[in-house]
Amino acid sequence: MTAKMPQPVVLDGDVVRLEPITLDHAPDLLAALGGDEEVWRWRPGAMPRSEADMRHMILRLRDDPETTQFAVILKETGRAVGSTGFWNVSGFDGSVEIGSTWYGRAYWRTGVNTECKILLLDHAFGSLGLNRVVLKTDILNLRSRAAIERIGGVLEGILRRQYRRADGTWRDSPYYSILDDEWPANRACLISR
Repeated sequence: MTAKMPQPVVLDGDVVRLEPITLDHAPDLLAALGGDEEVWRWRPGAMPRSEADMRHMILRLRDDPETTQFAVILKETGRAVGSTGFWNVSGFDGSVEIGSTWYGRAYWRTGVNTECKILLLDHAFGSLGLNRVVLKTDILNLRSRAAIERIGGVLEGILRRQYRRADGTWRDSPYYSILDDEWPANRACLISR
């Protein structure tokens, strides 16, 4: 089975709702994380500093045929606090990548990321019937690497000099994966926490 980009859907959890990203999310996303250099430190490309910048980023993500991007809505407030998405992994059957994940700093280590990953992984392995999910990050982003490992990501290898960082230096990218038959045990561990 060749991986196809998942269609936009709404994924509903206890704390967050993932919904297809739109320009309507720009003001909330800018308020939650725009201009915070630590949020954007490891992302390739420029940090959005204005609503126009955020709208431009949303349009690029929304219109890219290689991604299905979601706004992360905090159910308690109804406001967007971040974004995450599915990305295409060419060359692997039944596989998709979870990526372009970013949250306002106030939502780090709050359970928002864990619930987002549970929703995305449940959808990938359940509804979509995929067999492999890939996650990658900057080799220097220790916080992200620890989060990927916490949800059960297994390090497969490191792509050297995959991207240029905003400062012009080269980024090496550790690649992790979770397989469909690993997910039930990983999920149970996350839920028990």
